[in-house]
Amino acid sequence: MLASHPVVQLIVTIGCLLLGAVTVWITLASAVRTFVLPRSQNAFLTRAVFANMQRVFNLYMKWRKIYTYEGRDRVLAYFAPVSLLILPVVWVIYIILGYMLIYRGLGVATWEEALTISGSSFLTLGTTPFIALPITLVQFSQATLGLGMVALLISYLPTMYGHFSRREAAVEMLVVRAGSPPSAIEMITRSHRIRNLEYLHEMWEKWEVWFTELEESHTSLAPLIWFRSPQPTNSWITAAGTILDAAAIFTSSVDMPRDPSAQLCIRAGFIALRRIADFFGFPYDPNPHFPDTAISITREDFDAAFDELLANGIPMREDREQCWRDYAGWRVNYDDVLLFLANETQAPYAQWISDRGRPLAIPSARNKESTLG
Repeated sequence: MLASHPVVQLIVTIGCLLLGAVTVWITLASAVRTFVLPRSQNAFLTRAVFANMQRVFNLYMKWRKIYTYEGRDRVLAYFAPVSLLILPVVWVIYIILGYMLIYRGLGVATWEEALTISGSSFLTLGTTPFIALPITLVQFSQATLGLGMVALLISYLPTMYGHFSRREAAVEMLVVRAGSPPSAIEMITRSHRIRNLEYLHEMWEKWEVWFTELEESHTSLAPLIWFRSPQPTNSWITAAGTILDAAAIFTSSVDMPRDPSAQLCIRAGFIALRRIADFFGFPYDPNPHFPDTAISITREDFDAAFDELLANGIPMREDREQCWRDYAGWRVNYDDVLLFLANETQAPYAQWISDRGRPLAIPSARNKESTLG
């Protein structure tokens, strides 16, 4: 028979070995890129798990007719934790299947026996007898790999939750200073009433550090992007947008000596958001200029905010036209990525952030069901 021909057997053997090795390699690459590599890497398996889980959650909300933000937030609060728990299970399945192919290529008689050897080796059950030295050596490598993945998860889950706790502490603190939902106008007004505007200098410095840590943690540990705040009205992306807008308004329009810390805070902020957007492959202009590149904030929006600040006793610059151009010149650096990430994470309402939509340059399967766009 053709299946027993030596050439066919050789092709099947080589095919099983290569396919098994590639499967194991892709799985290991996904684990390393997700938890170990200290930079933004778009791992195929990680992206596929989160994208498909997003579809499952969206279908569930559609089936249950959950359309209010409060209802969606209660459901989506489980999205990142559940996806993160499923991700190692997917890795385990792929590694077991990959090694099953390798064992089959090394001469194990049946697929059932190859699967048994693979599962026993990865889970270090020790239930399979000695067959041949090459197969035993491969079993040792698989057992070592299994223990390594367990150690990886034990090490990096606490690290991830540590980053989450530090992020959320600053987000919750912003509620005291900017209200809930947060507002750049409210933040500047409260600072003026309570501690004078000079206090904002400390805020810019603290949030510059926050943006730097956000870039490092949310690019090296991408699942953090989807972890929602404990309070439904809070969000890391609305907090980021509020600080950026407050710094942009302060720098462009408030009649006070220019504070380099505010400008550095804006720069740290839009760099962090761009790096996070890179994970999704979202295209943006790295060097935009206003008015060549439009922003989602209209002149009427800006004038209304300007008038509100004046009414609250904030000293404002006289040349409103120049203030508008300066503000837009700052906003254009983060407008696209801010709205994209707010839409991608289905963020709660916040002025000038998730209260407006903008056509995205690329479609995203994960946000088609969002009602906040």
